[in-house]
Amino acid sequence: MHLLVGAAVAALTLSACGDGGTQGGSGNTNFVTGKNGIANVDKSERVAAPKLEGKGLDGKPLSLDDYKGKIVVLNVWGSWCGPCRVETPYLVKVAEELKPKGVEFVGINTRDFNKGPAVKFEEEHGVEYPSFYDPSGKLILRFPKGSLAPQQIPSTIVIDKDGKMAARALQAVNDKQLHQMIDPLLAEK
Repeated sequence: MHLLVGAAVAALTLSACGDGGTQGGSGNTNFVTGKNGIANVDKSERVAAPKLEGKGLDGKPLSLDDYKGKIVVLNVWGSWCGPCRVETPYLVKVAEELKPKGVEFVGINTRDFNKGPAVKFEEEHGVEYPSFYDPSGKLILRFPKGSLAPQQIPSTIVIDKDGKMAARALQAVNDKQLHQMIDPLLAEK
């Protein structure tokens, strides 16, 4: 019995915190995931990001609407996720680099059923941008089916200045990959 329970926990852990890959989505999704694990959508094919609002880890109200007209990098993470620990220094670095250019970073902390570990994670990694507190994953479910929805943890989605989803990575990202996702949007008119 203990072996069965252990196998079930291992399977859930692997599916909850993946290393990415090149999944695209089913049907006519109009995006292509490259070998670098990043899916990009042509400007004419992008769909609107869902309305996300709730409370931040700090307890204050947080809404994506607060970032209208800016490029938003939305990162789904958990304090318990090993790949999230690897990517966070890159997220912090690029957030600091690109803030003067109007790029905002926002996290969605999920599956941390107690805020304590998530707050400690942010403190330890010097995360200064806000994160939604979404322990049950309700915000993640707001992404339209067949879109650049987050499908595992970590996931990073880049939203263009028009509020539309433009790029996604279903894996831990580094600074080079973040720039591959964001820099083309900075060049758009």
